[in-house]
Amino acid sequence: MMSLDEDGDLVLTRRTKQSKNVRMTIQHSITSSIPSVGLQVWKAELVLADFLLHSMFSSSDFDGVVAVELGAGTGLLGILLARVAKTVFLTDHGEEVLKNCALNVHLNSEIFKEHATSVFVREVDWINSWPPEVEQCHSSDERFSWTPSEIGEAEGASLLLAADVIYNDDLTDALFDTLQKLMSRGSTKVLYLALEKRYNFSLNDLDVVANGYSRFKSYLRDDTECRSLENSKLPCFVGKLIDLTEIPQYVREYDRGNDVEIWQIRYIS
Repeated sequence: MMSLDEDGDLVLTRRTKQSKNVRMTIQHSITSSIPSVGLQVWKAELVLADFLLHSMFSSSDFDGVVAVELGAGTGLLGILLARVAKTVFLTDHGEEVLKNCALNVHLNSEIFKEHATSVFVREVDWINSWPPEVEQCHSSDERFSWTPSEIGEAEGASLLLAADVIYNDDLTDALFDTLQKLMSRGSTKVLYLALEKRYNFSLNDLDVVANGYSRFKSYLRDDTECRSLENSKLPCFVGKLIDLTEIPQYVREYDRGNDVEIWQIRYIS
């Protein structure tokens, strides 16, 4: 049977497109204290989420990867990535933060179940650097301890993620110590790190400065500079700033003041 509209044109039945929308549920705190900053979703985390979404839907670069998120907090980034990755390790420190992250993995398990992605919530204390102690955890919950095979798989990861982890100089030093050990083992890795420049008035400078950002930048070299270094000055971290305007999903409302950046970081030895 055929039907015509009022102009005599053939009426065709359209196929209904299946929606690709995915809903995530992230339990988090609106505010937090310094020891529990991982309970809150921060601005740079949302910007890096935009970058991940753009990369996941415009290329296959992250398909089937093994990834490690450092300072995962709520687990937002790793859970997003789990839709296409093979294995994701969400790492942080502190029992309250780890339990909340594990809860978010449970709440969103349907998102990555069809892809059979393995998602692990594990404790990593940057002060103790890498590798973590096997089957030992500072948390009373043994769910967050590592096995030897998991450490081996994490060292074979090709992708590292971190967001809003630059706010304390001692922790920045500990982070890069951990990165140096982790990125020098196993396969070649690339780190995508998003941070917010935090400005404070400094008595030493008598000005408003972003000292935490300066400490972070002190660890980075550009590609040309790194290649010109003598062997005695290697290894080094090579940083490349990502142009956020190339990300269609990027919502500038997150970034008033243009104080959020994403860096692509590699370790050259």
